[in-house]
Amino acid sequence: MDPVSAEQVAEFRRFNRYFTRRIGALDDHYLGQDRPLGEARLLFEIGEGVSLRELRNRLGLDAGYLSRMTKTLQGQGLVRVSVHPGDSRLRMVELTSAGRIELAEQNRRADALAAGLLEGLSGPQRDRLTEAIGTARRLLRLAGITVTPVDGAAPDARACLDAYAADIDARFPEGFDRSDLVRPEEVSGDAGAFFVAYEEGRPVGCGALRRLEPGVGELRHVWVHPDARRLGLARRLLAALETAAAARGLTVLRLDTHASLTEAQTMYRACGYTEIPPYSEHVYGDHWFEKRLGTPGP
Repeated sequence: MDPVSAEQVAEFRRFNRYFTRRIGALDDHYLGQDRPLGEARLLFEIGEGVSLRELRNRLGLDAGYLSRMTKTLQGQGLVRVSVHPGDSRLRMVELTSAGRIELAEQNRRADALAAGLLEGLSGPQRDRLTEAIGTARRLLRLAGITVTPVDGAAPDARACLDAYAADIDARFPEGFDRSDLVRPEEVSGDAGAFFVAYEEGRPVGCGALRRLEPGVGELRHVWVHPDARRLGLARRLLAALETAAAARGLTVLRLDTHASLTEAQTMYRACGYTEIPPYSEHVYGDHWFEKRLGTPGP
């Protein structure tokens, strides 16, 4: 991966400074209301109700800081805190009637602020800006996702495989038999590797590598959660698996895909995999691919 340049860092920081100033993020009275941005954002995220644990994970907040902001809002009569009826370990927070009224006004003012900024542009310029913002959001999401090796028997690994199996079962006309999933010992230690992609602590993708024969490995179950698709995450997982294969002395990688997974076939071809004759009698294999490591994609 190419190193980040000083100019890229500087431009990113210039944009951050400009945008936070324009939307009033530094003002203690965000959107002209009597609260800073942090509390306003917390009201928005609480929405119809959520656990404090989920808020901590979603916003990346320190538990003490979140607790102080919640108590402030509670003291102002905007939220109420209760114990989850099914799990006494969880504290839930929800908006009161006053909180819902303030949130509605906050949303109205935020919409007006955004519309005011966009009014200075022509229709085509707004379209270009909207597209650029969408691209930036997708790329920033991808940048924030980590791809981590885990043991094949780890709970997150098996949870991803469960989600993968359910997804594939719905897509394959013949359904999917879970006995086809890799076993933990096949993708752990010297035998192989298993990677999980995490977004803000939540597993959103996976991929497995197992050794077929000396020098040859096989990729299995490269999967991305529907919420994280079209970000480029599948390619990130593929790159991590290829790196792990090379580290294990594998020089060739193979895989097969089902006929219905046309997007996967397109990705593999774009990443330097070429179609080959069948190398196994896999019941779900309709197309077989191979790549010699060190051969880049187009």
